[in-house]
Amino acid sequence: MVLFLEEFLGAGRLTSMVMAEKLIDGRVIEACQQGDRAAFQLLFETYKDKVFSIAVYSSGGDRAVADDVTQHVFLKLFTAIRQFRGDSEFTTWLYRLVVNACHDERRRSKRLLPLGETVAMRNASDKKPQEKHYARLEVAEAVQAAIAQLKPRFRLPILLRYIEGLSYDEIASVLGCSKGTVASRLNRGHSQLAKRLSHLNNPAVWGE
Repeated sequence: MVLFLEEFLGAGRLTSMVMAEKLIDGRVIEACQQGDRAAFQLLFETYKDKVFSIAVYSSGGDRAVADDVTQHVFLKLFTAIRQFRGDSEFTTWLYRLVVNACHDERRRSKRLLPLGETVAMRNASDKKPQEKHYARLEVAEAVQAAIAQLKPRFRLPILLRYIEGLSYDEIASVLGCSKGTVASRLNRGHSQLAKRLSHLNNPAVWGE
């Protein structure tokens, strides 16, 4: 399940992380703290997709809610960034803001909207290469749908680990829990996803 998630959730993650690391350094953060709007714009452009991604998964796929959460996070960040002292990585500190905003939104709405039913896979034993490509897209959609159906306490660790690439220590810092709790929630999330995605165990989908 771990390799499965890395295959279908981690594509492009390392590239985006490296790009963000090159663009955002201590000087940019300090400029933002001093009210430099150009620096804050750079910060926004670098992290807006990551913030939105977390919000989408947290809201069960509701993009309108995710838009609202993303806007709220960056409006708050404009003043809250002055509180950042460098005790942790900036991304860890930012993700904590995002997770808290998502929790606040759930408390307000008191409901979660599922992304949709798990996509049923067709028998791909006779698929041509192009058809196999579309089959893999269906798998990716099924994985995303299954994650959206997890309870938030299992969904967020999965998201932070496999989409954002955070370590166990970083996830624990973001979620405000112990490293052992992170490991436990990931294990339970893996188990639930394995059951939801058991119908995807079709070698033809992988081109084998």
